[in-house]
Amino acid sequence: MLHELVNYARNHGIEAEPGFRPKSARWAVVCSAKGDYLGVVELGNAGAKKNRGKEFSKAPNLTQPEMVGATPKSHFLIESAEVVAGVGKDGEKEKTVAKRAYFIGLLESASKAMPELGAAATVLHNGVSVAALRSDLEQLKASAADGVTVQVDGKFPVESDAWHEWWRRFRRQLGASKDAEERGASEAMLCLLTGKPAEPAPTHEKIRGLAGVGGLATGDVLIGFDKESSRSYGLEQSANAAMSEIAAKTYVEALNDLIAKHSALVAGTRVVHWFRRRVAAEDDPLDWLTEGGEAEDLNAQARVRKLLESIRIGERSDLASNTYFATTLSGNSGRVVVRDWMEGSFDELVANVDRWFSDLEIVNRNGSGSAKPPKLAAVLGALGRELKDVPAPMAAKFYRVAVRREPIPAEAMAQAQARARIDVIQNEPANHARMGLIKTYHLRKQGGEMKGELRPGLNAEIKNAAYQCGRLMAVLGRLQYRALGGVGAGVVQRYYAAASATPALVFGRLIRGAQFHLNKIENSGAARWYEQQIAEICGHIGTSMPATLSLEDQSLFALGYYQQLAALLAGKGNQNIDKETDENGSN
Repeated sequence: MLHELVNYARNHGIEAEPGFRPKSARWAVVCSAKGDYLGVVELGNAGAKKNRGKEFSKAPNLTQPEMVGATPKSHFLIESAEVVAGVGKDGEKEKTVAKRAYFIGLLESASKAMPELGAAATVLHNGVSVAALRSDLEQLKASAADGVTVQVDGKFPVESDAWHEWWRRFRRQLGASKDAEERGASEAMLCLLTGKPAEPAPTHEKIRGLAGVGGLATGDVLIGFDKESSRSYGLEQSANAAMSEIAAKTYVEALNDLIAKHSALVAGTRVVHWFRRRVAAEDDPLDWLTEGGEAEDLNAQARVRKLLESIRIGERSDLASNTYFATTLSGNSGRVVVRDWMEGSFDELVANVDRWFSDLEIVNRNGSGSAKPPKLAAVLGALGRELKDVPAPMAAKFYRVAVRREPIPAEAMAQAQARARIDVIQNEPANHARMGLIKTYHLRKQGGEMKGELRPGLNAEIKNAAYQCGRLMAVLGRLQYRALGGVGAGVVQRYYAAASATPALVFGRLIRGAQFHLNKIENSGAARWYEQQIAEICGHIGTSMPATLSLEDQSLFALGYYQQLAALLAGKGNQNIDKETDENGSN
């Protein structure tokens, strides 16, 4: 994975020089070349509720070890509003004031290389100017953590390269490159990423962007050896995975770029993907799994099938020879958790994504064609009450299921079946993704008997007693509704749970009661049709009703019930005599 991250950085021109990284600033302190304070401007999407400001691609940066010391340090050119102007409750604490003095000192020192920075230092030395700056920022509702930079005579010094060489010398003076003996190593080591002798970086920078999936707002370490139990052969810190400073910086910035620009949030995890050669957003099947780059009303299944066909007939040979890479990440106690890693050919990926949508395809709950292909998040959400309840390992597993065409885990099928039962009992609309997931489980089950029989819609000829029992439940529920109308908790709500687990104990009573409902229907044609449906389904079940159904059989019961009900609501095979608007067989 690390090697491919380095290749990604090279192919995309990502800046990976130690001491620099992309940074954002939301506010700029506007100064004249003479050192006059002229006000504050908001950068980025001004006025937006979640404005992250303007990103500067090559801003100065100190690592955490470089920031540690007896004297409180600050960053250079871009710092928080708390440090620069004293915004917030801690703005005038002794440590914050010391950081502000350090920030001004950096500006003064760098002014020898870039005179404009001296004007900014003059403004921040002036107590009256700083008070006005703080007042302006507070009136603009700036937070203490917002990034602040300086603008002199309409230009941003951070965008210039005039200070770069000064900054490199400054970092060396901080001891950013100590000799090998000081680091506890007697000689240079082979870099794991380049294979060349190099002085190993003692620590690696943090991965950003995982705060929403268990990570820290300050970042998380992918490679680190702060615990003695993780070290080997007496090596200290990251010498246990020796990489040169620039190699370590390269993989970090590559992953940060991917998280920021090419990732999707999937149920407590962040999925990152890329390709060996660039792929346009409109040709990215991994985006279609999560609807990352397209309008949601577009049909992902149609898009992937069109792309697959163009590859098969040779129109897109450029894509056929490409390779995809994907990793599923989360955070835990300041460390990056790599939950999965995948790579493979692009044409295989497209075929697998096409199969994913095909397997999930299910008839709309009202019988009017197929439901819209669900996003991966919708499929995961079908496992429980809310998407946030899905554990990260399950989310990572499902991404692999979709990308690698693997079977659905049995525990996921059990959860979906349980939720489908609750939907029916509570008379809630059936969840399309949930029913598609149950169908996919049986299609992908190793040695499964249903592969050639399950379809998006009803297949009345399936030779499976559990599926047919589900069909029978749907017909009996609709029969009662046709005969009696809304009767509160109908036969479905009262008996579905028992019928799906122990059909032999329930259906005898229900079929006997059906005769009463048939007699209540004034339309003799409708009555005969229902009677024929019951007889036909009982013929498929056989001479004896199953005594009990396993969890897998109960899921087939749920699928048979759903598909039969959709067919009834669509009026198929019965000249619309039963077409109604309710979902589960009763009001």
